[in-house]
Amino acid sequence: MAGTTPGSPGTPGTPRVLRAMNDRAALDLLLEHGPLSRTRIGKLTGLSKPTASQLLARLEAAGLVVATGTSEGRPGPNAQLYTVNARAAHVAGLDVNGRRIVAAVADVTGQTVGEFELATPGRRADSVVRQVADALDGAVKDAGLTRADVHRIVIGTPGAFDPGTGRLRYASHLPGWHSPTLLDELAAFLPMPVEYENDVNLVAVAEQRLGAARGHEDFVLLWNEEGLGAALVINGRLHRGFTGGAGEVGFLPVPGAPLVRQVVKANSGGFQELAGAQAVPRLAKALGIDTPQQPYAKAAAELLARAADAYERDEPLTELLRQYAQRLATGLASVTAVLDPGLIVLSGGAVASGGEILRSLIQSELAELAASRPRLVVGEIDRTPVLRGALERALADTRDEVFDTSR
Repeated sequence: MAGTTPGSPGTPGTPRVLRAMNDRAALDLLLEHGPLSRTRIGKLTGLSKPTASQLLARLEAAGLVVATGTSEGRPGPNAQLYTVNARAAHVAGLDVNGRRIVAAVADVTGQTVGEFELATPGRRADSVVRQVADALDGAVKDAGLTRADVHRIVIGTPGAFDPGTGRLRYASHLPGWHSPTLLDELAAFLPMPVEYENDVNLVAVAEQRLGAARGHEDFVLLWNEEGLGAALVINGRLHRGFTGGAGEVGFLPVPGAPLVRQVVKANSGGFQELAGAQAVPRLAKALGIDTPQQPYAKAAAELLARAADAYERDEPLTELLRQYAQRLATGLASVTAVLDPGLIVLSGGAVASGGEILRSLIQSELAELAASRPRLVVGEIDRTPVLRGALERALADTRDEVFDTSR
């Protein structure tokens, strides 16, 4: 095996690599803490003042940091502050469902600078590439940029693209997204790298980096909005399974619901029928609660919010919340038996609207149904969590490229 030439750019421990490591550490600190002075960067990184000065000069010359005012309110001369150059790179995220595509553009600091929503109901199935391009261009225009300014796109969809066939699986309700050539067509049409991820997995990315699962390497996220699904994070990494279907718990057979045959064609399964959003209006009707049945995700969220507000004051609404908590705990007990997670994050409109009361009821039910007792928390990313996860995923890869000063 050929050895690495001593002193080459990629040799671990060489001055160039050590400088690049210090550069990245400083950039990460600026992202986390905001504007910092040379002295503060030196203290946080352990670098001497001359070395910190050289580092900042190097990053400023590379266009990665900019001077941004001076410190105030401290004894002595005001110190120059530095921050990451927000315009050093931009990324895009897309959140796709059967009715619309929402697109957003963020700068390298993570700040969203442009958004656009494209309605897609009734669109022809062969227009997916155009839909993606139109949604992207709308967000790019809103950000005052051009398509060429975007370094990477991450697209979140229900289901998952099979790595063997390229076909989208577990999401039969997305017209046009099942062509085996779609990914190649998008790659040929768009000038930047395009990545794809399951929408619930992206919610887990957002919660792990910014929300309720921050600092946790192992957790399960249960998403319940229009569909019921889960994301599995093990040792800090998403577990996707052989075909990308890990976490498709809506198909899970559970007690209390009839067996669903040919679940992929039905696009549903036992747990979805038992505890999906569509089950809430049905349950309410059985309890004598007057409620609209459609749109069921909105109806479910409104019902559960009403039930939480009236808990222990209105008997039918209280019973609705208790029965729904038991249904959710029934499926989570199976997930817990297999994965034994320490943390479960509850996310999506149909559970978030029930708030702390619903969470507590699920926790109590799960304690009786499962052998272990994971801690349940409500998700904290309540605005466009799929989109936020797509941007975070795109930012992580883009920062690794743009912030690498060893090349």
